[in-house]
Amino acid sequence: MGKRSNRKKNASMLESDDDDSSVSSSSTVRSDLISVTGNEEVEIEKDNLLDQALDALYEKRSTTRERALASIVEAFNTNLQHEFVEKKFATLLHQCVSCIKKGSSKEIALASHAIGLLALTVGFKDNTHEIFEELIAPISQSLKSGSDSLRRVALVECLAIVTFICGNGPEETEQSMLIMWQLVRPKLGPNVVGVKPSSPVITAVASAWAFLLTSMDGWTLNPKDWQECISYFSSLLDKEDRTVRIAAGEALALIFEMGCLEKFAAEAFESSAQDGNKSYAHVQGLKRKILDQVKDLAAEAGGKGSAKKDLNSQRNLFRDILDYLEGGDSPEVSMKIGGDSFQTSTWHQLVQLNFLKHFLGGGFVKHMQDNECLHEVFGFAPKKKQGADAQMSSGDKRMFRSPNSFLNKARTQYMNKQRMLSEVRAGIPFSPILHDDNSI
Repeated sequence: MGKRSNRKKNASMLESDDDDSSVSSSSTVRSDLISVTGNEEVEIEKDNLLDQALDALYEKRSTTRERALASIVEAFNTNLQHEFVEKKFATLLHQCVSCIKKGSSKEIALASHAIGLLALTVGFKDNTHEIFEELIAPISQSLKSGSDSLRRVALVECLAIVTFICGNGPEETEQSMLIMWQLVRPKLGPNVVGVKPSSPVITAVASAWAFLLTSMDGWTLNPKDWQECISYFSSLLDKEDRTVRIAAGEALALIFEMGCLEKFAAEAFESSAQDGNKSYAHVQGLKRKILDQVKDLAAEAGGKGSAKKDLNSQRNLFRDILDYLEGGDSPEVSMKIGGDSFQTSTWHQLVQLNFLKHFLGGGFVKHMQDNECLHEVFGFAPKKKQGADAQMSSGDKRMFRSPNSFLNKARTQYMNKQRMLSEVRAGIPFSPILHDDNSI
């Protein structure tokens, strides 16, 4: 009873009158958790906040669980929660899996993202396979039972992250890739009408499928299946949605870089059978078609209602693909991560970079700086940060170092109280006009 009562108390802190709100602002959360001590220190009880959110996942009210999951996602996205994971790994995993099994679409999406962040936090360790084992069946079932884009996109992205980090060997990677593939290319029985996937789902599947392909030496598909994959991605280049085209273009560039198309084309050419000759001719025709499509998309003019950002992204990508197909020049990307330079020089790296940037969003730079899992993925070794200030984000510095920060306000409040007590002891009336009382 006591444990349940404590969970109720913690969960109530996550409830509000506005059911549409998902995450409390960092300023509100942190100000609620500030305590002033005699040593003029301010302590932010981050683990306590995560404990409260974890307890709230036991609650019956779905909006409470959604807010709790949103808080967990924010915490894991903005910082590496190693200490919390060491203590609560199994509980967090099992509760998030439970949310995937029985939650609303929003709850499933948040729980999926939380599990992906959990996998990235734990990294390439022996015990991470438990995440894959716990997740593969619930995700597969949830993808079959619901067709809305929100849950499907989140589930696919979670499956990609978990398989990439926690899967054991190519068999499990292929298993996850097939689950994704069946969302966009389902094998239906007679008299069965499939649900047409939305553009966001197609984009998510193409990106996640390519992301997992980067972890394979070469998917052990037969030539017929490879033809199906490449033909499908080629068909996506003709879609109206530019995000679909971009995801399909990256997947095709990766396939070409891995030499998969040439490999099975050569196998077909060496075969003396009639089917082999037909297969080889089909592959050559497909390569010519893709090259023509890439040329068109690299030079596409903007039309009415065309988003300039998407158009420029498409042009730049397909110009890079065209340079690669015609001259073998791989794209080079350079960016600053803190004070360090980071470069990619292959389609393999670029696909991984774009997928992880999308998944982590605003937390990408923080994870690139501090997450050993990403350091291993990209072979990136950032310089060690010096001093306490270097370990704080710009937001934290504003929150704790500026004159109007919580820390300075708390210090002022504490000093005023000390002055008041001293003056009372000395018999001097305390006048608030003489003191700048900045309360928290």
